[in-house]
Amino acid sequence: MPLTPLDIALLVIMLISGLLAMVRGLIRELFSIGSWIAAAAAAVAFYPRVLPFARQYISHDTLALAASAAGIFVVTLFVVWILTARISDAILDSRIGALDRSLGFVFGLGRGLIVMVVAFLFLTWLLEDKQPAWIQEAKSYTVLRSTGDWLMSLLPDDPEAMLRNLKPLKEGADPAIRPPGTKP
Repeated sequence: MPLTPLDIALLVIMLISGLLAMVRGLIRELFSIGSWIAAAAAAVAFYPRVLPFARQYISHDTLALAASAAGIFVVTLFVVWILTARISDAILDSRIGALDRSLGFVFGLGRGLIVMVVAFLFLTWLLEDKQPAWIQEAKSYTVLRSTGDWLMSLLPDDPEAMLRNLKPLKEGADPAIRPPGTKP
């Protein structure tokens, strides 16, 4: 049985992701993920302090909120990126640089697989019963399906309720920062 377009796409995406991660190294890849998490955490934590300044220039509350959070996110991402780039460059130039690159390649292969699994889940959800033969006959079908089922089992049953209950609105809080779906 020959390779189908799905098999070829899986191999190409995994290989490209692996090679990119190998060039950057595992530490830089992990720091990159950490940078995005740190920027998101900083935006959530500090936007209330920046919001009054943004409101001086932006009259629409939602736009002021978005500008505050986005500004903090971008600045934090840039600062953390500069710091982590220096650290990861030092590691790549050290004696463990080859190990870092090798582990980066393995990480990249895994990341490529996850990207393809998510794309596969979306595609099978979109097509449901009308899946073309090149999907059903793919050698990678069972791997993508079982990994997708495993990823889906990690998700909460009701993610919307979980997000609503994550941070209940305090009495007297600013309505511009009220979570969607909550009553004033």
